[in-house]
Amino acid sequence: MNSVVFKKDTSFSARRLSAVFLSLGLSLSACSTLHPPHIEPAPQPAPPSAEKNKPVAPSNNNKQPENAKQAGIRPQNFSVSWVGMTNEKAASALAAFQQSCPFLISHTDKSGLTEKEDWSTPCSAAQAMTGNNSSGQAIAFFDRYFEPVVVGDGKAFVTGYYEPQILASSQPKTNYNTPIYRRPADLIEVHLGDFQSTLKGRSVRGRVEKGQLVPYFDRAAIDKGALSNRHLEIAWAADPVALFFLQIQGSGRLALEDGRVIPVEYDGQNGHDYKAIGRLLVQKGALENSQATMSGITDWLHSHPTEAVGIMENNPSYVFFRERGDRNPLGAIGIPVIAETSLAVDPAYIPLGAPVVLMLDTKHGGDSPFVNGVWIAQDKGGAIKGLNRFDSYWGYGAKAEHIAGGLASHGSAWLLLPKGVAARIGSEKHDKAQEGTKISGSTGSDKK
Repeated sequence: MNSVVFKKDTSFSARRLSAVFLSLGLSLSACSTLHPPHIEPAPQPAPPSAEKNKPVAPSNNNKQPENAKQAGIRPQNFSVSWVGMTNEKAASALAAFQQSCPFLISHTDKSGLTEKEDWSTPCSAAQAMTGNNSSGQAIAFFDRYFEPVVVGDGKAFVTGYYEPQILASSQPKTNYNTPIYRRPADLIEVHLGDFQSTLKGRSVRGRVEKGQLVPYFDRAAIDKGALSNRHLEIAWAADPVALFFLQIQGSGRLALEDGRVIPVEYDGQNGHDYKAIGRLLVQKGALENSQATMSGITDWLHSHPTEAVGIMENNPSYVFFRERGDRNPLGAIGIPVIAETSLAVDPAYIPLGAPVVLMLDTKHGGDSPFVNGVWIAQDKGGAIKGLNRFDSYWGYGAKAEHIAGGLASHGSAWLLLPKGVAARIGSEKHDKAQEGTKISGSTGSDKK
C-alpha cells in the first residue's frame, strides 16, 4: 500500500502548479524601463577567526527558513507612489485590502511577522475610505499606514494564473466523454494538528477502507473508472488535455454545446503529490527546456494522443470542482479573487491579506509596467512555495490567458507591514540576542 501523502492545505489552486511548466526555461523578450529602489544590504558576517580551521558539522545554510520571521526582514525607505501604478490599479488594491481586513484581524499570521491587532489601525482607516478609493487617496493610504520591508533577499519570481474556458457537454456523447467530477463524499481530509501539535497546519487526504485511512484513488485509477456510476459528473469535456490544464489552473468555465457557460472552481484534490509533466517530457527528450511552457506541452500532448494519457497519468494529483455561479473564484481567505490585484503567496513568508509591492525586471509586450505596483495576498497554491515566490491572478479571457501563460519573471518584492511592526520585530530580535548573551555569560561563570 502506498504511504499517506502529507500535504499543505490548498484553495483556488492547484492551478498555480502551472508555474512549474513556466519555470522550465521560459524567458520574456522585453526590456526594463524602471529601476527598483535600492534594497538595503543585509548585515555582513563577522570576519572569520582562528576557529575556522576546526572540524565543523555539515552546513545547513541551504535550508530554507521556516517562515518570514526566521528569514529576517529589512525596512526600506521609499514611497509607494514611486512605483507608478495606474489609477485603476491603486484603487483596486485598496478595495481588495478592505475586503481582506476581516481575515487579517481574525486569523493567526503563519509568517510570524504580525499579530492580529497590528492590522486594526490600517483596517479601520481603510474601511472609513470605502467607496472613496481614488488613485491619489489609495496611494496616500498605503504610504501613511505601511512601511516597505524586504523579506530575505527580496528577489522575487512571479508567474501568472487565469480562468480557462473549455468545451463541454451536459451529457456524455461522441467527442464528449471525459467526465468533470464533483468532490466525492468519501474523500476525507484529516487535520493532523488535531492529533499532534507539531503537525499543526498539515493535513492528509484519503478514504476509509476496512476501517483504515488509505490513499485516495490517483489519476490513473480515476481515468480507468474508479468514480464511474456515482453521479459525480458536472459535465463531460471534449478534450482531456484541456481538462488536465483546467485542473492545474483550479478554476475556469465550461462552455456547453447549447450556449450555456458553467463557471466552476476548485473543490478539493485527491491528496497525491503533484508531478510536473513538463519536466518529465524534457527528461525524456520530447521537449527542449524552452518548449516546456503550457502551450508547448499542450501541443505535444495533442500531437501524441497515444502517449498523452500515460504522460498525464504520471501526475497522480486530481482536482475536483463545484459550480460557483457568477462570482469570481474564491481565494485562500474565502473571498473572490480580483483580476490584476490578487496575489497567490506562500503564507509562511507573506501574511495572507497583506499588501505586497512588486517591481519586475522585464515587461510582457506592450509599453506599460503591467505588473508593477501594489498587489494583495489573497490566495495560495501547491507550487507557490518559498521566499518571494508569487503567482498573480489575471482573470478570464484571451488577454488573461496571454499574460498569465507567458509570465515568468524575476524582480523585486517588498512586503508592506503596518507601521511599527518592523521596529517591534527588531526590538524583539535585539532582546533575544541580549538574553542569549546573558545565558552564555552565566554558563561560563558556572564552569569556573
